[in-house]
Amino acid sequence: MTLNLYLIRHGQTEWSESGKHTGQTDLPLTSAGEIQAQQLDVILEGIEFTAILTSPLQRASRTCELTCLGHRGHVEPNLTEWNYGEYEGLTSDEIEKRRPEWKLFRDGAPGGESPFEVAQRADRLIMSLKTLTGNVALFSHGHFICALATRWIGLPIIEGAHLEVSTSSVSILGYAAHHSEVPVISGWNRVIRNTTTTAKIDT
Repeated sequence: MTLNLYLIRHGQTEWSESGKHTGQTDLPLTSAGEIQAQQLDVILEGIEFTAILTSPLQRASRTCELTCLGHRGHVEPNLTEWNYGEYEGLTSDEIEKRRPEWKLFRDGAPGGESPFEVAQRADRLIMSLKTLTGNVALFSHGHFICALATRWIGLPIIEGAHLEVSTSSVSILGYAAHHSEVPVISGWNRVIRNTTTTAKIDT
């Protein structure tokens, strides 16, 4: 069976809504975030997963619990968010006042993780995941999901700055259909948007 990685970002928290960098701070989902997590079933329901892994942080593990996958997620420490160190809890605007032209994927965070360290963590996880087959669900966080996708396709970690994922979104990593040795991003940032009559998938 071909390996497909479903990268699922957690639902909304107070800090994700306000744009604050949330690394190791273990915030719960907001009530809106819990609804977002439940709506992920529009994408996930009916998919057979051979493994379900989640960051140890509650915003990710709770998102997993609220989906059709329930309490089946196993904790994987490497799925935790980038450690923002001294920039924890700050918005990008606040950080740039301290350090003009700062870029996370280039500069990292003082007292936290460097881009090199995050790339190493992503690479370790990828090596472990490549021993699996089938569909694998990974409940994680915005910047680490972008880092993981970047390293999956063999790009330098700095290129992760060109990717973005919304809260409660699903992205998919896999292999090219006719070149099974070539890793690809086969789906990106699929989210559920409510309308007055139904829910639809935006891609």
